[in-house]
Amino acid sequence: MTKGKNEEKGPQAKSDPREKIIDALMGLAAERGWDEISLADVADRAGLTLAQFRDSFPSKGAVLGGFSRRIDKIVLEGGEKLGGESAKDRLFDVLMRRFDAMTPYKPALKNINDWAMHDPLALPALNQLALNSLRFMLEAAGLNSEGPLGTLKLQGLALSWTRVFHVWLADDSEDGARTMAALDKELARGEDLVERVEDARRRLAPFTAPLIGLAERIFVNR
Repeated sequence: MTKGKNEEKGPQAKSDPREKIIDALMGLAAERGWDEISLADVADRAGLTLAQFRDSFPSKGAVLGGFSRRIDKIVLEGGEKLGGESAKDRLFDVLMRRFDAMTPYKPALKNINDWAMHDPLALPALNQLALNSLRFMLEAAGLNSEGPLGTLKLQGLALSWTRVFHVWLADDSEDGARTMAALDKELARGEDLVERVEDARRRLAPFTAPLIGLAERIFVNR
């Protein structure tokens, strides 16, 4: 079902240089290593000039960001509003929709991952891409991503996502059983951690509130 959504982009998408560039890069990435793909290769595959490429994206990494936003949009627009389930179940459903949306691009993502695992400089940028997307995945599941606890949830989810992503890359089963089992385990672990942090925050609240009030009087109201 998701594959159909990816293929049916409509006349506007077909004429959009950004969409053409994303398709071209992902197509090339499915065929060869990331370092073997030049900007000129992408422009040529997209049927565009380098000048048109430059007007749309400044780099291959930026194109990956555009691809990530494409997947985000498919997930956010394609699912029914979730409710009545546990937070863990809602997040599980959202993230499985994300894996479904990425399935047509798995060969490209395997090659991109192989490159990233051997290029330490790529990992922080890819982590930031994951954080940008997962913030919206949390919100789609009805989970707040703001504040210190939201930051903890987000970074913890990014680590869990990365581990499950590697399982997904190697999961060739039709039902994705290995991926689902890994995701369920990671989310259960994350849920337990968040509960522990929230419990600790409640226990410490009587002690931290006076300190916060003192700091406000000294630094804010002086």
